[in-house]
Amino acid sequence: MITEIALLNIADGLNNEFENAFSKAQSLIKIQKGFINHELQKCMEAENKYLLIVRWETLEDHTIGFRQSNEYKEWKKLLHHYYDPFPIVEHYKKVF
Repeated sequence: MITEIALLNIADGLNNEFENAFSKAQSLIKIQKGFINHELQKCMEAENKYLLIVRWETLEDHTIGFRQSNEYKEWKKLLHHYYDPFPIVEHYKKVF
């Protein structure tokens, strides 16, 4: 299992719209091969900051399977215009 981490900074004044769009977009990721689960957490100190955590069976399930899917194209249309700046996405594996 790998964990995808993305720190999402949302453009000012668009939090509610982003959350509504994410509630729709999450159905696109849930159906992907290798998807295990996900969480979207809102920062308590910075109103426009969110943490997206997605767990995948393999790195390729995310980087190839999802990112090359039609669902990813829809995900981008729903969400990418809210980011300011565009997030860095990193992948982690459990050590202990």
